[in-house]
Amino acid sequence: MRDPEGLLSRAGVRGDPNRDQHFLVDDRVLDRLPSYLPEGEGVREHVLEIGAGNGALTARLLAEAEHVTAVERDPELASFLREEFADEIAAGDLDVVEGDALAVELPEFSACVANLPYSVSSQIAFRLLPLKKPLVLMFQQEFAERMVADAGTDDYGRLSVSAQHYADVEIVEPVPKEAFSPQPAVESAVVRAMPRDPDYVVDDEEFFLDFVKAVFTQRRKTMRNAVRNTVHISGLDDGSAVVDAADEDLMGMRPGKVSPGELAALAALAADVGRDAE
Repeated sequence: MRDPEGLLSRAGVRGDPNRDQHFLVDDRVLDRLPSYLPEGEGVREHVLEIGAGNGALTARLLAEAEHVTAVERDPELASFLREEFADEIAAGDLDVVEGDALAVELPEFSACVANLPYSVSSQIAFRLLPLKKPLVLMFQQEFAERMVADAGTDDYGRLSVSAQHYADVEIVEPVPKEAFSPQPAVESAVVRAMPRDPDYVVDDEEFFLDFVKAVFTQRRKTMRNAVRNTVHISGLDDGSAVVDAADEDLMGMRPGKVSPGELAALAALAADVGRDAE
């Protein structure tokens, strides 16, 4: 297995915090990441990696997967990957895609394992989650804790509801700063997201997610005020009509206490009574 420090040396690069470059160099963490993928037919058929960097994780994914696609936005690192893994590319085991993961066309993939660039981790996560594939992703620890939070806890919010709408999410490993070069300013964590259908019904997913976004912009207000004050975000025409039609006790709660299922039911009601018929 390729040594991460050796890969950095051959690549001739140093991580740059200003460019969101923190290379994972802890062999133990690197070795464990692919193991968090679930067992099952086809899961390792085509694994996607975003932010391949120096290829330390790429090498381990190649040992586990039938095929790997590695996305890297840095032209120098993408060139290094093509040189370092020339044999694997020639054998048809690896594709290297140079470009921004938010802009490039992603291939059909069976799972994704990645040490994400933290500055765009939210955008990338929500590009991947709707695709309903198993994901093993590295995030800032605070972000990871908000992803997995339950209703009624301090970390629960829009991120929790939106992520859990698509998947069962869990933190499988905390990762210290020392596992990276250079060390980031924050602790990290590995999140596993297993796709699932939620235990509630949503007819209009886009409206539901906009509604969730809207009410959590006023998480310190009651739901009554949050619904009324955020029609410009949710797309409602009449927030007061929703408040009048909804359960009074629910309207007296703060968003952080309302479960995803309750939010889904309220969004369905809001779509019915709070939007003008087209």
